[in-house]
Amino acid sequence: MSKQIGIPRRLLLVGAAAAFVLTWSSGFIIAKTGTATAPVLTVLVWRFLVVGAILLIGMAWFRIRSGPAVLPAWRDIRPHLTIGLFAQFGYILPIYLAVGAGVSAGTTALIDAVQPLVVATLVGPLLGLRVRALQWLGLVLGAIGVVLIVATDASASISPTPAYLLPLVSLASLVTATFLERRTTARLSVFATLVIHAGITLAVVTVLAALTGTLSPPAAPDFWVSTVLSAVFPALIAYALYWYLLRRLGITALNALLFLVAPTTAVAGALLFGDPFTPATLAGLLLGAGAIALVIAPGRGTRTPERKGGVFRETPPAQPENTASREKLRLN
Repeated sequence: MSKQIGIPRRLLLVGAAAAFVLTWSSGFIIAKTGTATAPVLTVLVWRFLVVGAILLIGMAWFRIRSGPAVLPAWRDIRPHLTIGLFAQFGYILPIYLAVGAGVSAGTTALIDAVQPLVVATLVGPLLGLRVRALQWLGLVLGAIGVVLIVATDASASISPTPAYLLPLVSLASLVTATFLERRTTARLSVFATLVIHAGITLAVVTVLAALTGTLSPPAAPDFWVSTVLSAVFPALIAYALYWYLLRRLGITALNALLFLVAPTTAVAGALLFGDPFTPATLAGLLLGAGAIALVIAPGRGTRTPERKGGVFRETPPAQPENTASREKLRLN
């Protein structure tokens, strides 16, 4: 029997989950600072230009280290263009527009945190999966915790009413991208997924910025600091962890982690912008932690399947994941 060497898999997943919550939460905070320095499309164009430059450097490093890579076939790339439009463009643009219109980061995170309940409701009819009673309890507790945290913030907001619809558009877009990814048989590595998603999003926001005359960046240092931070943390690290954890924890467990995004955003807002940290915030943090424990607790006799992969493609190719028996392992 061989002895496992290195970081235990469970510890690695816990670390990845914590990093995901922190980096995903940073997107709401950075959006608040970025939209204060330039129009939304200007911010996003240069954000994705920085993302593209970093990914090109990564491709060059992989080439030097491992030699020429085998690129995915067009039939595998095509579905990920649609997934990328929903996951990056469809999710990020409405978030930035909402924050730019005056919706606070905490309120935006609250609306976004409804996603786990939406996903849990849809996994049955769309993927033929089962959410256990304990997981439903965790999802409900998480939702209560999120509402506690930002109820005061939402009631005090003075942003226009239509702006509150924008985070709902983001929520619907990311949910759509997540289900499309689960249903597709085109399995690419996380790196290739990021390249395709960032590429299609950069193309779309560049066209829109050109049409609206918002391509030119300001010279303000704050703009460039927020742009680089948004490229590295929410755009690259958070999305890489999202797709990584989706394939290892499953759709319900990953989305349950989003319950911790709202309280994390509230804490960051308190530290960075002086937003109030109330007993409701603390209660929400505790409820969110309990919710995650209930949702990701393994069911009896199940385990999460592992995969190994390369730079551009997961190997061996995964089987279609729209069958109930295979996805049940990911949920439990």
